[in-house]
Amino acid sequence: MKRISISLLILCACLASRAWGQEPIDVGWNQFHTLNMRRWNPYENILNVGNVGNLKLKWSYATGNNSYGVESSPAVVNGVVYIGSYDNNVYALDATTGASIWSYRTGDFVNSSPAVVNGVVYIGSNDHNVYALNAATGSLLWKHTTGDVVDGSPVVVNGVVYIGSNDFYVYALRASTGRLLWRFRTRGYVGSCPVVAKGVVYVGGGDDWVYALNASTGALLWSFDTGYYVYGGPAIANGVLYIGSFNGDVYAFDAGSGAKLWSYHTDSYVQSTPAVANGVVYVTSSDDNVYGLNAKTGARLGSFATGAGVISSPALANGVLYVGSWDGSVYALDALTGNKLWSYATGGDVGSSPAVVNGVVYVGSHDGNVYAFGLD
Repeated sequence: MKRISISLLILCACLASRAWGQEPIDVGWNQFHTLNMRRWNPYENILNVGNVGNLKLKWSYATGNNSYGVESSPAVVNGVVYIGSYDNNVYALDATTGASIWSYRTGDFVNSSPAVVNGVVYIGSNDHNVYALNAATGSLLWKHTTGDVVDGSPVVVNGVVYIGSNDFYVYALRASTGRLLWRFRTRGYVGSCPVVAKGVVYVGGGDDWVYALNASTGALLWSFDTGYYVYGGPAIANGVLYIGSFNGDVYAFDAGSGAKLWSYHTDSYVQSTPAVANGVVYVTSSDDNVYGLNAKTGARLGSFATGAGVISSPALANGVLYVGSWDGSVYALDALTGNKLWSYATGGDVGSSPAVVNGVVYVGSHDGNVYAFGLD
């Protein structure tokens, strides 16, 4: 294992670091990116570098599909875990016990990851629909039909749901009704989960491009051709957009102008969404590695090698980086050094991206289970 040496980081300062633009207080882990749009939970204060090695399985919940299992990533809000499954269902599970609260059956696979805002669960399905479900009961509030599979994950900001579809469009839907506000046509599948900052929607496309769109109108502001598919979502911090491509590169762009600031090349495709905090970009690659990159220069600070490719997006909380791997394990790494602090072998590949809330790590696996790990 190679060590990540990040001498300039001071973990005590992490709570003072803020995302570009206004960063609302995050309640739990309510959508794929978290509200700060960079997969970092600055409010976690239970798990840390010193005790994360004591994580144990609290519970697991078996969904109905053990062939493809769970690639959706969990949202955790008000003591409930929300997640989709390849058995066509969206689940709400008690975060403490794993007991089923409700499930809602769609018409096809659900590998989209939910966003939970104001008592509503928003999620896509391979049956071509975007769903809005009552978070307490699972009852259908509305659905919006697109022209193809919706395996991308929604982001909800200021009463609008932004989501991509394999029909080549990025959609903006009124969160309360599902009414179409605008849609923007790309030239390929849109499986990337958007981020929104300062009135701009940023998203990757299966047509190789990264797009910046006016959040109110959908008008194109800038775009960049990476030369290969962009399925992973972007992250944004301090006016910089970070995103990976299937060409193996991780990019940093000036979020306002679209100017490329730097790129770093890995040895295989990058499908994950970066986590960004404290001057470091954490990202995974199908070359088996988790990378730490200098956020300003793109210089490699170090890497950690798992036993197989990694499409899971890392989650950062209180100095610990959590990530799944196609080797079947979930890992906790020291964000400063890259040292492995803990791992757990599930019964299948882990493409799901962890969520870390109140001392518990939640993640899905292709063995069909949703897992929760805690200190007791």
